[in-house]
This record gives sequence, structure tokens and C-alpha cells, in this order.
Amino acid sequence: MTGSATFIPRVALVTGTTSGIGEAVVRHFCELGHQVLAVDFNPAGAEVAERAGASFFEADLTDGEACKAAVAEAIRRFGRVDILVNNAGIQHVAPIEEFPEAKWRQIIDLMLTAPFLLTQAAWPSMRENGWGRVINIASVHAQVASPGKSAYISAKHGMIGLTKTAALEGGAQGITANAICPAYVKTPLVDNQIADQAKLHGMQEQEVIEQIMLKNAAVKRLIEPSEVAELVAYLASNSAGAVTGSSWNIDLGWTAQ
Repeated sequence: MTGSATFIPRVALVTGTTSGIGEAVVRHFCELGHQVLAVDFNPAGAEVAERAGASFFEADLTDGEACKAAVAEAIRRFGRVDILVNNAGIQHVAPIEEFPEAKWRQIIDLMLTAPFLLTQAAWPSMRENGWGRVINIASVHAQVASPGKSAYISAKHGMIGLTKTAALEGGAQGITANAICPAYVKTPLVDNQIADQAKLHGMQEQEVIEQIMLKNAAVKRLIEPSEVAELVAYLASNSAGAVTGSSWNIDLGWTAQ
């Protein structure tokens, strides 16, 4: 899937890298031979990046200037940006009437505005080199909705629109843009959701996993971060040069119904 026959080392910027999908993507990219700048607000991400063989840049991506600084750092270190993986995300579960405005703004800023600003900042480097890959980690919740997740779902739906627009604008310049839409992945973000959902629905945590998270899944298990990383690697490869503007479901059959 990674297109190893035509593999060329690239420069990748990956966000949200201290754990979960982002950590798996950084590790997989480094194993393939890419140069990687791992970006996260958590300083603990420096150790994670070092273990993988990546460089690290600490940034709060809800700050637009920090998004620009992250891309500038990748260019300073490596000379260009070829691959951008917008993965950073947070979650908050509450009914719409109780959803805090500050939390709404934080989620939209991190999960929709930041991907736009990072893409905008990386675009000139990709255009000048005639080659680029923008890979947005969306969610099955970019396709469907669930109660209590208004901000998260709004951001993920918006990310699909951003992906399609970038694909149309980038095609003639050698830049592709795609989104990956996983169902529940074994990450700290999902672990935190289990407790939040249990409180929201008055359920036990195991009941949340079985009756909410896996209810609509044909394959009754959580997804491994490495499975998502493999798909990211394919979309970042030369083999995926004809693939753009697409939303790739890795959702255990959630949306097959």
C-alpha cells in the first residue's frame, strides 16, 4: 500500500503527534525514510518524536501564528514541505444547550482553522516543487453525526469541504488532498470519550464501547493507530498521484448501512 517500488524520501509535517494516530504516522514515516517534523502543544511530544527519529516543534495550533511558525520551522530545517498531515484534535461531549462557547471555539480553531492555515502556509513550497500531499485526518463523524459532539462533528464535516477545495485548486500544481475517516481508534482521545459518553448516557463504560462505539460496526473491534498510518503512507506516496478529493473510510463498516 505504501508504494515502495516508487518510494522517494519526502519532508512531512504531522500535527497531534504525542500519542495515537499522529504518533503512529510519525513512526511509520520515519521507518520509511521520510524527514518528519512532529508538531504538538504537549512538550512530552519531544521525547516521542526523538524515539521515532523525527524532529519536534512545540506549538498551540489554535494560534494562527503558531501554524505559520510550524511550517516555517519545517522549511528552515529541511528546505521544503512535501507532505502535510492534519491530525491534531480534541473532544468535548455535551448537549448543544450546555456546550461551552469557549470549548466550541477551541475545537473549531484547532480542527478546522488550523488545517486551513497549515495548508495555506505549506502550499507555496508544494507548488514550487510541483509535488504535494495534504492528508486530513477526519473521522467517521465527518460522514454521520452523534449526539453530544456538535463542535467535533462540525469541524470534521468542514474538513471534508476543505479537502475537496484543496484538491480542486491543487490538481494542476501537482498537489493532492485527501481525507481519512476512521471510526473509533485505540487512542487516548477515545479513552477519554468513553468516560464522557458514560456520563452523558448514564451507562457503564463497557456498555459505551459495545452499545455506542461498536453498535454500527460490522467489525466489532477498535481500530489500531498503525492501520490508519498505513493508509496515510499510501496517500502520501507516488502511487496515489491520481487520488485526490476523496474521503477514505476506515470505519469497520459503520457507513455501509
